[in-house]
Amino acid sequence: MTERLPSTEDVDGGTAGIDRLDGAARVRLLLEAQRGAADAALAAADAVAAAAGAVAAALRAGGRAIVLGAGTSGRLAVLDASELWPTFGFPPERYVGRIAGGDAALRRSIEGAEDDAAAGAASVADATAGDVVIGVSASGSAAFVAAALAAARAQGAVTVALVNASGTALARDADIAIEAVTAAEPIAGSTRLRAGTAQKIVLNAISTAAMIALGKTYGNRMVDVVASNVKLRARALRLVRELAGDVDAAALLDAAGGRVKTAVVMARRGVDRATAEALLDAAGGRLAELMDEA
Repeated sequence: MTERLPSTEDVDGGTAGIDRLDGAARVRLLLEAQRGAADAALAAADAVAAAAGAVAAALRAGGRAIVLGAGTSGRLAVLDASELWPTFGFPPERYVGRIAGGDAALRRSIEGAEDDAAAGAASVADATAGDVVIGVSASGSAAFVAAALAAARAQGAVTVALVNASGTALARDADIAIEAVTAAEPIAGSTRLRAGTAQKIVLNAISTAAMIALGKTYGNRMVDVVASNVKLRARALRLVRELAGDVDAAALLDAAGGRVKTAVVMARRGVDRATAEALLDAAGGRLAELMDEA
């Protein structure tokens, strides 16, 4: 009996002769092959929204999101989680990315790490009923990820499976299944290509939608940006000028402890930093509620 392989192992007839193309044609074919990744993510929009809602609810209640995977999937999980602090000022210990093989695997492939079920279970030993654990696996067959979700489920956490193939046990057993099914890879089996692109799109959508739900933006402006470098400081000053009116943006931002939302409320309401922070806390961090009332 022939073993049924996941669709991520299919061979793309359209790229069969890619090694015989000239450089420009080869690159164009590789780029065109990525178009389907966005479509695959969009086709799973309802499940992505359910995952984002679960993450937002957990974070609002004081829980955490833990995102994990092996290889490319794990690197994308860590990448997405690591960017939430500078963009949204969200504590890194509450949106955590983990990879099979540990941080060393971010830079160098660690063979066999994705097959280590014991390590997968251990990676979520701290997961609780207040958390959401998102496991990412293109084929749905990574033992590290399957064991992590099984352990997290046993500990009461909400589990989300993000896969790029249909009919996987990983998706079937998760509380929320995101099946962003991508076509065969341009290089057969290399899920760092189409599948990886779809995964990044989905992970970005989950985390960004959750941050918006938590009031980390005002419209489409990142008003919880952490001004940790020259570019972000300039962005923070620009936001204060746009939203607070005719003010000394630099002095106001400094008085607000570098927090854009606090600075805007101080200016719009004519209050000090402590009062502005209290008003924001009462509004659940949502600047829009205070702007509408100003």
